Amino acid sequence: MPKLGLQLYTLRDLLKEDFIGTLRKVSKIGYEGVEFAGYGDMSIRELRRAVDDLGLTPVSNHVPLAHLETKLDIVIEEAKELGISYIVCPFIAEDRRKDANDYRKLAALFNQVGEKLAQEGLKFAYHNHAFEFVKFNEQYALDALYQWTDLQFVQAELDVYWIEYAGESAVEYIKKYANRTELLHVKDMTNDDERFFAEVGSGCLNIPGILETAQASNILWYLVEQDVSRRNPLESVEMSYRYLSGIEK
Repeated sequence: MPKLGLQLYTLRDLLKEDFIGTLRKVSKIGYEGVEFAGYGDMSIRELRRAVDDLGLTPVSNHVPLAHLETKLDIVIEEAKELGISYIVCPFIAEDRRKDANDYRKLAALFNQVGEKLAQEGLKFAYHNHAFEFVKFNEQYALDALYQWTDLQFVQAELDVYWIEYAGESAVEYIKKYANRTELLHVKDMTNDDERFFAEVGSGCLNIPGILETAQASNILWYLVEQDVSRRNPLESVEMSYRYLSGIEK
């Protein structure tokens, strides 16, 4: 059964104030692991000591595309020192995704990055939003990207909220990429016209169906993320944890 982790971007403002103290609260809630969105001003050695002391697994890190292109050796060095297993590209700027040719270039880059990471014992994944659900030659850009990348070097970190926001089925996409998805972003959506971010289990997404499908695939980690919260974000991630830990039992 997949483990429960938290994408720390959700708590970005709190982390700026107190990185270690916020990690301590994440551990106290019950999360088993964390996905970083950068390390703030923390030294890797200090961060490694903190996650070890708190019993948190450092699962992955979201790394900007520019750093993958220009600082990959440093990214690898830090990941290995921290004990991270996955490096994830979290976003593509609009000027890098204008047409199918741009996605072909990205696919080639991702293959290179993924191969180098694999040589160092790390895995590489791409995290989707909704903008990849634009069609070039009758095919979604996201599907083209995975078609043009090597399965052994590029995984899919599927985000169920953004798949559904784009009008597609998270369940079907988990099935489609079951052979290359080990990390799943579990999120929810308000049941109104705004379709805003919601605590997991409080919105309109079919979370039980999504998790049932995920459990039948190769997913190792459910990573909770709430891009924006209208309550204290710690309260939000605790609500999501309680729901998910309850539904798993």
